[in-house]
Amino acid sequence: MPWNQPGGSDGKDPWGNKNNQDGPPDLDEIVKNLQKKFSGLFGGGSGSGREAGSGSGDGKSFGIAGVLVVLVLLVGVWLATGFYTVQQGETGVILRFGKFQQSTSAGLHWHFPAPIESKIIVNTEKVQTVEVGYRSTINSSRQTVQRESLMLTEDENIIDIAFAVQYRVADANKFLFNVSDQMDVLVRSSTEAAAREVVGKTSMDDVITSGRSIVASETSGILQRILDRYESGIEVVSVDMQHALPPQEVKPAFDDAVKAREDEVRYKNEAEAYSNDIIPRARGKSARIIQESEAYKATVIAQAEGESSRFTSILKEFNAAPDVTRERMFIESIEQVLGGSNLVMVDQKNSNNIMYLPLDRMLNRYETRDIVTGTTMPSDSLNEVRKKLDEYRQRDGRSSRTDRR
Repeated sequence: MPWNQPGGSDGKDPWGNKNNQDGPPDLDEIVKNLQKKFSGLFGGGSGSGREAGSGSGDGKSFGIAGVLVVLVLLVGVWLATGFYTVQQGETGVILRFGKFQQSTSAGLHWHFPAPIESKIIVNTEKVQTVEVGYRSTINSSRQTVQRESLMLTEDENIIDIAFAVQYRVADANKFLFNVSDQMDVLVRSSTEAAAREVVGKTSMDDVITSGRSIVASETSGILQRILDRYESGIEVVSVDMQHALPPQEVKPAFDDAVKAREDEVRYKNEAEAYSNDIIPRARGKSARIIQESEAYKATVIAQAEGESSRFTSILKEFNAAPDVTRERMFIESIEQVLGGSNLVMVDQKNSNNIMYLPLDRMLNRYETRDIVTGTTMPSDSLNEVRKKLDEYRQRDGRSSRTDRR
């Protein structure tokens, strides 16, 4: 039979290929093939006596069971995706259809998987820093932001001030629902408002010198109250003042004023030191003078009392024997006056003795001191006196020998 006739050669062409003139397989055939595969997968046999068709009851039972098993597995996998872990220092926030449901602490937890519930992990221990009045660059330098740093003080002076604020998330629920993603903007703007309020009530000298810590502390308190009023869930850790300087245009004049103030303080300290040194000395000297005067007073009084007592006793003896007492007093006075003098008593009447001054003894007694002035005589003058004394003795000896002849 020719190959192109119906029923000839089993529908094969001369080259052995199927002569498929019916087109692509229909949908029923595809469904039957799928049922056959699923029935074989879940225990259904594919023997020669079974035809995979729509009228097979065993094929239907095995197909439903397989679908149920697949559904159970899918549900199990879906429920398993609800497990999550919260690390230490973090807080988990569960949202059910976008609404807050609960907050979870550290540990292993489970929630209904998406799209029913979702989780957000918030780090509540990480301390972040925001810069107000300046920005740090890559090369560790600072760039001033004048629209934030320039502020007006109470005494109507302009000051360039900068802060570094450290904060962390304390309430994850409030933070997620009340703060936008740009939380640095919120903290920076709130810090700027708080700093302007504090600086506006403080003088320039206090901000720059002794009031720096007070300004930083008050700024921190006001900033925390602002963030709490916004219900931001943010806690301020610290507010540090980086610098407080006058503007560059008036900085030289301000430096002169600061130097003058420092000189004033230095002069006051020096004056206090001098006062603390001189006053105790003056008080000690005055106390010494007072004690010396008291001692002199006691001495004079004692001497006066002794003299008066002696005079009274002498007067008593004088009244008893005036002549004897008068002579005795005269002799004692002469002894007192002439007791330290070297005298030579010479009776010039009917006497040939020669009187001369004992210069050798006087020189040795006063140890070469001038009799008139009381000063020490130089060695040259002493030798000259001795030389003249020897000449006088020799001349006096020759004249005596001449007179005897």
